[in-house]
Amino acid sequence: MAMAWKEEEEELGERNGSARIDIRSATPADSGHARLHQLGYKQELKRDLSVLSNFAFSFSIISVLTGITTLYNTGLRFGGTVTMTYGWFVAGIFTMSVGLSMAEICSSYPTSGGLYYWSARLSGKQWAPFASWMTGWYCFSRLPSSSFVELFHLSFISCLFCTGYFSSAIIVAVAATIVAIAAVAVTIVAIAAVIATIVAIAAVAAAIVAIAAVAAATAGITIATAAFTKLGEISKAFIFVFQEISVKETVLQWAVTTSVDFSLAQLLQVIILLSTGGNNGGGYFASKYVVIGFHGGILLVHAIINSLPISWLSFVGQLAAAWNVIGVFVLMILIPTVATERSSARFVFTHFNTQNDAGIHSKLYIFVLGLLMSQYTLTGYDASAHMTEETKSADKNGPKGIISSIGISIIVGWAYLLGITFAVTNIPDLLSIDNDAGGYAIAEVFYLAFKNRYGTGVGGIICLGVVAVAIFFCGMSSVTSNSRMAYAFSRDGAMPLSSFWHRVNRQEVPINAVWLSALVSFCMALTSLGSLVAFQAMVSIATIGLYVAYAMPIFFRITLARNSFVAGPFSLGRYGVMVGWVAVLWVATITILFSLPVAYPITKDTLNYTPVAVGGLLILTVGSWLLSARHWFKGPITNINT
Repeated sequence: MAMAWKEEEEELGERNGSARIDIRSATPADSGHARLHQLGYKQELKRDLSVLSNFAFSFSIISVLTGITTLYNTGLRFGGTVTMTYGWFVAGIFTMSVGLSMAEICSSYPTSGGLYYWSARLSGKQWAPFASWMTGWYCFSRLPSSSFVELFHLSFISCLFCTGYFSSAIIVAVAATIVAIAAVAVTIVAIAAVIATIVAIAAVAAAIVAIAAVAAATAGITIATAAFTKLGEISKAFIFVFQEISVKETVLQWAVTTSVDFSLAQLLQVIILLSTGGNNGGGYFASKYVVIGFHGGILLVHAIINSLPISWLSFVGQLAAAWNVIGVFVLMILIPTVATERSSARFVFTHFNTQNDAGIHSKLYIFVLGLLMSQYTLTGYDASAHMTEETKSADKNGPKGIISSIGISIIVGWAYLLGITFAVTNIPDLLSIDNDAGGYAIAEVFYLAFKNRYGTGVGGIICLGVVAVAIFFCGMSSVTSNSRMAYAFSRDGAMPLSSFWHRVNRQEVPINAVWLSALVSFCMALTSLGSLVAFQAMVSIATIGLYVAYAMPIFFRITLARNSFVAGPFSLGRYGVMVGWVAVLWVATITILFSLPVAYPITKDTLNYTPVAVGGLLILTVGSWLLSARHWFKGPITNINT
């Protein structure tokens, strides 16, 4: 049944802070449940998350340990300590304006669809299908069709045959992996204790990675190189065709998941390097094929954890939030305390680094580029909106999750930045690829702090392990958020095979959407095998593209729905429109700034592909709408009569 577009005032009815809303004869006690029914949707997911759990998912995705650690090099290179120290608050203040506007809309429309559903409701009946189509595909990185999955597996087998390396070792590796996955499934069913299950999953995942490594060694590096290089080239072609066919949601939330888990794989690469002697001591530097293997193993574990009942996932989410907070405070105190050399407060708050290998000398330009570290970190808080159909009193607690995750991240993140930066004394040395960590700045800071004091960098490696766990939790929560977006989008018939991706299991978990999210994220990472530049271009649009998706419903709220929007329990009142304009203008600003060249002279290797990628997505999405989707996609579809 197509959505019945009523006047907001009539549809919302008399709220007046009441927890109960009359909906025919069935009146749910939970206000979020009632509002969901009022919007025309059945309660299919288990509503068991508290406000703390809702906050935990967004806070874990923002994960200051993840964003700051992985992009610390960018901050140091472009502006150094000044850009990071002050730029963090610049990005934080404007990000809060985006979050406040989203929270107000979330309070009125607490559904898993989040951004794309909001755009549909706020743009009016005439523009709803187009608005939700654009926002949805920009937001969550659409899956093309199941044929892509089949083609992916066929391409892998084909490349093995083409290279003549379909050996018994590879057959054994594949068989062992299948058996291992089956063992995981049996383990999950058999073991009732949460901790035992997590330990079992970790053990099996480690076994899978080990088996894959042994198989790769048996088959030979040449085999892996030839096969995976072809696979990388084929996957890039399929992803391009994918974008042509289904067009827009193809790069963003899944691109975020891809970048997070790939960052973890790269950090593991550095940890192994330092653990085996370092870059200058004959340490082992894992190849890109090993890194992609790490990435696949990480995604496998994430998918398994996200297949657990929501009550277990809630526990892991709260553990993740606690780990991030405790980890930040431990590292911000421990690292500068252990370091034998520390920078002065004057250096931290006034030193502006203009020494970069990018050929850029304008301080304003450098400062702008350095903001990417802060802005990249402060993303993903829309997870609180995507989890609203599983959150108690979601019309109240969803907005709380968005706002609190941003606010606490700003405070905790700045503390982490200051603590680590006080241990920075020589920026060029930290950025040099000839240092022990191979140019991974923050890893070098940790490693040297302990090595210079105790003669060994083991303590620094352990600290990197703390960060690695935080990144793992970030990727896990990202898969959770993506799967809920996929679930909601398929519920409205906007995806190929929507009825399949929309299914939930007996534990009321959108299991198919979970594994879809993990699979597509892995396929995206395969582009790094064919071209690291192509992969970096894809990941770079995650920040811009996701913020464009954030801005769309806010823009509709302050323009088309300015007079008709009816706020929920959380309202900005008369300041709503003003805050909304600040948010939209900030997104427009960073979209332009982050599309500027990042190095001179501009070559094919230094070109900033962000505007090309974002513009390409725009063309593909609009094109798919004009050629196909406008004939069948009608926007959000209700599944009950209200």
